[in-house]
Amino acid sequence: MITVFGTGTGAPLSPDPALSTAAVVVGGRRHLDAAEALLAPGAERVVLGPLAPALDAVERAVENENKNEKGQGVVVLASGDPGFFGIVRALAERFGPAALDVRPGVSSVATAFARVGLPWDDAAVVSAHGRDLRTAVNVCRAHPKTAVLTGPGAGPAELGAELAHASADRVLVVASLLGDPEHESLERVTPSEAAARDWGDAVSVVLCLDEKRTLAPVRTLAGPGRPPARWALDESEFAHRDSMITKFEVRALALARLGPRPGDLVWDIGAGSGSVAVECARFGAAAVAVEKTADGVARIRDNAAAHGVDVRVVHGAAPTVLPDLADPDAVFIGGGGRELAAIVTASARRARRSVVVAVAAVDRVGAVRDALGVAGFVSDGVLLQSSRLAPLPGEVSRLAAANPVFLVWGVRPDADAQSATSVGFLERPWTSLNEGVVE
Repeated sequence: MITVFGTGTGAPLSPDPALSTAAVVVGGRRHLDAAEALLAPGAERVVLGPLAPALDAVERAVENENKNEKGQGVVVLASGDPGFFGIVRALAERFGPAALDVRPGVSSVATAFARVGLPWDDAAVVSAHGRDLRTAVNVCRAHPKTAVLTGPGAGPAELGAELAHASADRVLVVASLLGDPEHESLERVTPSEAAARDWGDAVSVVLCLDEKRTLAPVRTLAGPGRPPARWALDESEFAHRDSMITKFEVRALALARLGPRPGDLVWDIGAGSGSVAVECARFGAAAVAVEKTADGVARIRDNAAAHGVDVRVVHGAAPTVLPDLADPDAVFIGGGGRELAAIVTASARRARRSVVVAVAAVDRVGAVRDALGVAGFVSDGVLLQSSRLAPLPGEVSRLAAANPVFLVWGVRPDADAQSATSVGFLERPWTSLNEGVVE
């Protein structure tokens, strides 16, 4: 049996037979020092650094135990709750869940929310430790309550720098040395203030909050929200001008090709009503709507508020304003006029996964496909023609044809590989378990 103790962020470890009889004890240096008085004098101490050597030491100890050789078991010490973004995953994968006796402590996430007096059943939790920071940034942009597990090069300063120009309504709560009665601290700062500081290596977790929306209604399912029950919403559910809105039939296929999800950033260019941006945000993606008209900007903001989602609205014309935006995972282009080819080209250079373009004029389809091909995308498309049921006198119906629309899309050939390297939402890398970071 491998006994895994979570040291928590509160009371120290108590005496336990598993600690006093263990042949091998694995943990960060501070964990081993804190537990020294509870360990057998002859127990082997293994200081965690890279995970693979530590797992090998655990395996050797387990094999010795199975051969009835020296030792009475193996203990692993970890921060917080080791089953929450912690070493339990790696141990269970290597040795099987039946070999583990897990004694959880209180996680840094739970402690941080407790310190600020907030429930966290509706929070998004994302790891930036050893992962691309952009995933954590996009989750923070999209959700009003996010906990970020930090790591080297992905701490409060880096997070704040990314959020400073795009999420002015967010507050960062930087929690350091949680559980240390003398040195624990929680500081509320703006993203800009966080970016200007050197936070050292004592940060436990960062909370990113929209303080106007930190108290969600009573929930029965934990997490930042369930996927929407409906999508490709009817045009009547958005404010729009003179039917200038992506029709729901087109929007349904566009969403399927965009694939918005938590951790993604999606651009909606020539957004008009912002219907595509809003629907992407409802799926948990961070969304940016680019719109050149002032009344369009106002409509997009109203539509986002009506659907309870965050959409960053950029007032300006593409492709001029695009260099100032963070790189997107996917791009929808619903307008562009004479600049369409240039917009597609600029978007395809930056998009990590896909570009989807709605085109009314057949003459522009070739230019769109050419631009996608030059950027290395594999393109395809369809002509969408639909006829909706319309009432006639006498309780009968006719078919009313909608204007046909070409939907053209391009997919980057290595999109799956890029996606795999950026996953950090509710997941933890196990290349190392540096003390003060691992949960």
